[in-house]
Amino acid sequence: MKRRAFVTAAAAAPFAPAKFSIAQGTRAKTLVFIPQANLTLLDPIFTTAQPTVHHGYAVYDLLFGVNAKLEPKPQMAEGYTVSDDGRTYLIRLRDGLKFHNGEPVRAQDCAPSLSRWAARETLGQTMWQYVESCKARDDRTIEIVLKRPISIFIEAIARGGASVAFMMPEHLAKTDPFKQVTDPTGSGPYKFVPGEYVSGAQVVYAKFDGYVPRQEPAEWMTGGKVAHFERIEWRVIPDSATAAAALQSGEADWYEQVQPDLVAMLKANPAIQLGYHNPTGYNGVLRFNHLHPPFDNVAVRRAVMMAVNPADYMASVTAGDASAFTTCKSIFPCGSKYGVEEKSDALEGNIEKARRMLKDSGYKGEKAVVLSPTDLTTVGPFGDVTYDILKKIGMNAELVATDWGSVVQRRVSREPVEKGGWSVIHTWRPSTIGYTPIEHSQIRGLGATAWFGWYKDEDMEVLTRRFVEATDPVERDAVVAQIQSRAFDRVPYVPIGTFQIRSAYRKTLKGMVEGTAPYFWNVRRA
Repeated sequence: MKRRAFVTAAAAAPFAPAKFSIAQGTRAKTLVFIPQANLTLLDPIFTTAQPTVHHGYAVYDLLFGVNAKLEPKPQMAEGYTVSDDGRTYLIRLRDGLKFHNGEPVRAQDCAPSLSRWAARETLGQTMWQYVESCKARDDRTIEIVLKRPISIFIEAIARGGASVAFMMPEHLAKTDPFKQVTDPTGSGPYKFVPGEYVSGAQVVYAKFDGYVPRQEPAEWMTGGKVAHFERIEWRVIPDSATAAAALQSGEADWYEQVQPDLVAMLKANPAIQLGYHNPTGYNGVLRFNHLHPPFDNVAVRRAVMMAVNPADYMASVTAGDASAFTTCKSIFPCGSKYGVEEKSDALEGNIEKARRMLKDSGYKGEKAVVLSPTDLTTVGPFGDVTYDILKKIGMNAELVATDWGSVVQRRVSREPVEKGGWSVIHTWRPSTIGYTPIEHSQIRGLGATAWFGWYKDEDMEVLTRRFVEATDPVERDAVVAQIQSRAFDRVPYVPIGTFQIRSAYRKTLKGMVEGTAPYFWNVRRA
């Protein structure tokens, strides 16, 4: 074996903030956080819903993470070695790791945790096609044997994708990945307090005194994760004006996602600091259900894409602030290595042409149900725009407006709309998990194991494997161009632009760690 080094408007109207019942003596030791939406699922492998992933960062830890340059760094891992033939990885756990139940973290926990993550996450599914075995060699050593060398293997499990490779105890890690884990026992800096969890109202985390932080400075999801607060309290406040008022009054410390029309008001408050929820921005997604009519018909999907004008979607979630969004005809994020515009007349909002295309598509008037969250202001407006487009081009459309938790629960349904299914959902993803074809879950053609909508495309998967196995950058670039052209032709989803989401917190908070999620380590009250 040889050692491989790591690269390595509340002020103008009488909104009453929610009243929090925190004892006076504990308020200074409690961080009150207002999440973007309700936490309805506790298993961050089972779902990619952002509140659940953010819950995961508080409760769990990772073998590897990435820094701001997307470089893989050891986290729970002490380091790793790779064999001369590039096929066998030995990952060594660092000393002192414990789960919240007091049990030591072992390789026997981590190996099945990786395998469970890989079964659900698009990036993991791709990597595991090349995994011959993943097992514990001893209590502190994970052995992974590949069928062939893959140079990006460690980077892949460090980046994670839409869901993150969180480590769980063995008895939970061996749960069927398509069944939810309801016991959130992790090894992260905070532990979930089940007795104080009230879905739709409150989530509570307590500092885990058994957590041993790394010694390096914290950067994104890597480095020393130091818990300064004794408690983290999530307060679910769907009304954005009420949430902003709670932040201004000091009853809350951190408001995760600020509605665009409230940004100016909060910016004018000298006690409030505005920042970016994710510095890389977010890519809007219009996703079809490929299992049932009308969107099992590619011609219908093409008609909808022809009608889409991304600027309309971006204006709906940025209050028309053109400086807060960009649009381009690319499947990959604008400004990224592969974010090259496709030469196409799609995405120009041509309603008349779209109407003709729909008429010629064989569409038979099937109902198209658009799910839209009313309590997630960075997603909900997308549904309104799409519903309007579908009606204009002549589709039998229905808008189902409900809370985000209900959307998350309903989008797992593979039934037709007559039995509680859906036709269109919207979301966004951080730009960082769409930079390459392997992690871009909305274009992967994995069928039954694909991201919601269950797009199946064997040719797309062949192209993706060619990308992974390519050793020459020129060859890889050529494959990416073919992947993008196929995505525009087959329309697994419609890209609707890249935008920024603002976050706000009291200036009494210091040490905020910027990254792809709200991280609760290192932040403290000045």
